[in-house]
Amino acid sequence: MNLLLQSAICNLHSDIKITGSKSETNRLLLLQALFPSITLENTSNSDDSEVMQKALVLNTQHPAPNTQNPEPSTQHPTPNTQIIDIHHAGTAMRFLTAYFAVNEGREVVLTGSQRMTERPIKVLVEALQQLGAQISYEYEEGYPPIRIKGQKITKNKVSIPANVSSQYISALLLVAPKLENGIELTLVGEITSIPYIKMTLALLNEIGVETIFEENVITVKPITQNPKPQTLTVESDWSSASYFFSIVALSEVGTQITLSSYKQNSLQGDSDLVEIYAKMGVETHFEENKITLVKQPNFKLETLNIDLNNTPDIAQTIVVTCLGLGIGCHLTGLHTLKIKETDRLEALRIELTKLGAIISVTNDSLTLAATTDVIARNVAISTYNDHRMAMAFAPLALKVPIIIENAEVVSKSYPDFWEDLRQIGFDIENQKI
Repeated sequence: MNLLLQSAICNLHSDIKITGSKSETNRLLLLQALFPSITLENTSNSDDSEVMQKALVLNTQHPAPNTQNPEPSTQHPTPNTQIIDIHHAGTAMRFLTAYFAVNEGREVVLTGSQRMTERPIKVLVEALQQLGAQISYEYEEGYPPIRIKGQKITKNKVSIPANVSSQYISALLLVAPKLENGIELTLVGEITSIPYIKMTLALLNEIGVETIFEENVITVKPITQNPKPQTLTVESDWSSASYFFSIVALSEVGTQITLSSYKQNSLQGDSDLVEIYAKMGVETHFEENKITLVKQPNFKLETLNIDLNNTPDIAQTIVVTCLGLGIGCHLTGLHTLKIKETDRLEALRIELTKLGAIISVTNDSLTLAATTDVIARNVAISTYNDHRMAMAFAPLALKVPIIIENAEVVSKSYPDFWEDLRQIGFDIENQKI
């Protein structure tokens, strides 16, 4: 499905409710599977979270082997092997690898899309093997599909490079309370995405797990009895909110968009949006469980220099906003974007160049030159099966008509995105191919 976004004018006042955070939801779904006394509210309706939930539910039901998709199991067929296809869901691949490794007596093969078989898993697998987990590769070493035979884990000391995706680290931390001796995890080198690690630890603390994070060592104590019954409410997704920050930044002075449900003391690292977009003329007001974004008058725009080591997922939105505003930016700390749904740095370089941008990328940075040139009209943006490519470019419709290819990819994290844009005034129609 290709969508044509006509030159839009955002409503002056809009109110949008955004689904729960995918990051928080997937962590809490895993904890709920380990500790069924937990009840969740406002969970994400994203594809990734639905894939995660389905895999966990199937596991509790102990289903028969999947005979509809036999490919990963043909190498070493085992009667009781369960095959779980997580499609494009990278978070699910990492979290479920740890979950099934400690799920004693179960054997599964985790597989996914073609792109998933190109995304590395070796660092996490080796860390789990240090602890005594039994995991092997079905085809290419270091990449899915992987075969996991659940074991009782008694070892508790493990090390992992600190500059890898925080999802590897969080995967180990989330299962740690169920290990006989907990975990003592040493992070080697400079740590990437600390906010996501702290989010994981905060959620563990919320259900009564004791954790310690000192220097580069994280300790998670085992939990000896199930947590008391409790209901946890997932905060709405700040990554999804980023597109509305961009829309307000590109709109006329006085435009306001209210988003719910958000906390001023958020666990999500992408809440840094508040400070970042203040530099682009967007003021954020907190009240109760809502934020209101307001475009400020007479705001002087300047080139942005931002280290996104802790919040790389909002890089695409920021650079597209800068293009729309005509300002330059230099973004660093982006090395993890190379192994996302696509190579996001290269994808940005290609698509922004189509629009007339002057942009260069390295393995961990992006530089956009300021320009007063007119943005090219009616350009078709390729999305590379990446939800964030589709959503990051959509706000440019406030400047020029733009076509978003394979627009349905947004369902990975924000299924209601296009309807919400229509609600705030965007003119969107199916593009005939």
